[in-house]
Amino acid sequence: MFWECLCLFFVTLLFSVLLLRPLIALLQKRRLGQCILEIGPAWHKPKEGTPTMGGSVFLLTVPLFAIVGTVLLTGALSPTLLFVLLFALANGFIGLLDDATKFKNHKNQGLLPWQKLFLQSLFVGAFFYFLLCFGEKSYSVFLPYVRFYIPWGLPLLFVFFIASLGILNSANLSDGVDGLTASSALVIGLFFIWEGAIYREGALTALGISLCGTMLGFLFFNHHPAKIFMGDTGSLFLGALTVGAAFLTNNPAVLPIYTFLFLIEGGSVILQVLVFKRTGKRLFRMAPLHHHLEKCGFSENKIVLIFSFITLLSCLFAHFALL
Repeated sequence: MFWECLCLFFVTLLFSVLLLRPLIALLQKRRLGQCILEIGPAWHKPKEGTPTMGGSVFLLTVPLFAIVGTVLLTGALSPTLLFVLLFALANGFIGLLDDATKFKNHKNQGLLPWQKLFLQSLFVGAFFYFLLCFGEKSYSVFLPYVRFYIPWGLPLLFVFFIASLGILNSANLSDGVDGLTASSALVIGLFFIWEGAIYREGALTALGISLCGTMLGFLFFNHHPAKIFMGDTGSLFLGALTVGAAFLTNNPAVLPIYTFLFLIEGGSVILQVLVFKRTGKRLFRMAPLHHHLEKCGFSENKIVLIFSFITLLSCLFAHFALL
C-alpha cells in the first residue's frame, strides 16, 4: 500500500510539472497575464503581466489521480468522492469564467460579486442535495472535543451552507502572496492523507495524495518570485475541494478547524470593513491579513512559512477533534 501511494504521489507531481511548463509558455505567448488593481499593494505592481490561470491544471490532475488512486487503494469508486470532485470542478469553472472575463476586459475585475455568489450558492446547494440523498454513508456531526451529537436538519444545513460559502471566498482572498494558498493546501493535503490512513478511508487518502502532488508541482513555479499564479480558477477549486473533503473525514464538523487560515484571512477583510464603517479608521494597514503583514515588513517567503505553520497547527487540532 505504501509503495502504491508513493508512486501515485510522484506520478501526480510529474504530471503537474509537465502540464505547467508548456502552459506558462502558452500564457506568455498570448500575453494572458495578471492585472494589478490600482488600489492594490503598490509593491505588487512589478508582478503585473505574470501568467495566471495556472489553477486550470488542478482541474485535470487532482480529479484524475484522486479517482485512479481510490480505485487502486480500495478497488471501488466512492460516490462521495465523485460528488466532492464535481463540486470542486464546478467552482473551478466559476473561477475559469472569472479569469477569462478579466482577460477579455483587460482589468482585474471579472464576474460581478453577486454573479459569483449566485453560482457558488447554486453549486453548494446541489452538492449537499446529492451528498445527503445519494452518498454512500450517513454523516455523524459531533461538536469537536465535546462530542455532542447534532442531528442533520435544516438549521445544521444552513450553518454548513454559510460556512461553505465563507471558506470558498476566503480561500480566494488568501491567494495574494506567492505560494501562500498552494502551501496551505499542501499542508491540508497531508492532513487528508493522515486521516485517511487512520480511518482506512481510501478515497480521502487518494484525494490527499493527488492534492499534495499537484500543489508541490505548482509550487515549483509559484514560489517567490512566482512564474505563474493559480488565479480564481485555482483558488475557488481548492476552496471547494477543502470544503467537500470534510465529508470524507470521520466528522465534517472539523471543516472550520483545518481551514482556520482561510477563515482568518476572510475574517480580516470583514473586520476591516466593519471597523472602518463604524469608526472611519482601519484595523489593519491593509486587508487581507497577508497584506497587513507585508506592510509591517514581512517578506513573502516569511508570510508563507508563518501561514503554513498556522495551517499545520489547525490540522493538528482537527486531528485531535476527530479522535
